[in-house]
Amino acid sequence: MVGGLVATVALPAYAAFNSPSEGVTIEQVAAENAQSLVVASDVTTAALSRGSYAATTAEEVQRKKDEEAAKEAAAARLAAAGTSASVASSLNLAMVAPGGGSVRWPLDMSSIRVGRGFGADGYHQGIDLLGAQGTPEYAAAAGTVRVAGWYYGYGNAVVIDHVINGQSVSTLYGHMVDGGVLVSPGQYVEAGQMIGLMGSTGSSTANHLHFEVKLNGGNVDPYAWLQANAG
Repeated sequence: MVGGLVATVALPAYAAFNSPSEGVTIEQVAAENAQSLVVASDVTTAALSRGSYAATTAEEVQRKKDEEAAKEAAAARLAAAGTSASVASSLNLAMVAPGGGSVRWPLDMSSIRVGRGFGADGYHQGIDLLGAQGTPEYAAAAGTVRVAGWYYGYGNAVVIDHVINGQSVSTLYGHMVDGGVLVSPGQYVEAGQMIGLMGSTGSSTANHLHFEVKLNGGNVDPYAWLQANAG
């Protein structure tokens, strides 16, 4: 009986450690020795780092897609505009207005001159902010675009509707360069998001942003409103 047990244990071990005369593949060895681990000689280890992968929510993925689509649409508008495309050929379409508040200045005021103010000539309903053609213009607050295109004497213009501190507010950005309207009607924009490029279209004689603010349907001094709220 003891001899039988020895033979039973020894024979499989002998077979496992003595290769047959004919060549076999790694798969065949693995199949015949189910409890064996066969590793190819050219396999190497690789260190993993946190920077090699990223976890993103579905909402973040969709927002990234929307941002990329908006950039592509803006670039297409600029390309279709011909000469205006060269003005903004090196423009970063992802730029945002300076500041971090819920209300922002519609321009980087460091290189802007203030022209006609609110009420000038007895009828001027906004303020003129003068700069170079192609200067980026930004949404003064988060809201929904109502107008994006040719708008009477305002030329190429954008109108955005907002709700700020429970009040109905609309802002208007007039005289953008041809091809410089970078948003579409119905689009939701964030405060400080780039919406267009400065120009001199419509009833205009120089490159500038004509900026208006309506509060609960009535025009207010936009410069005073920005000074009181922008941050």
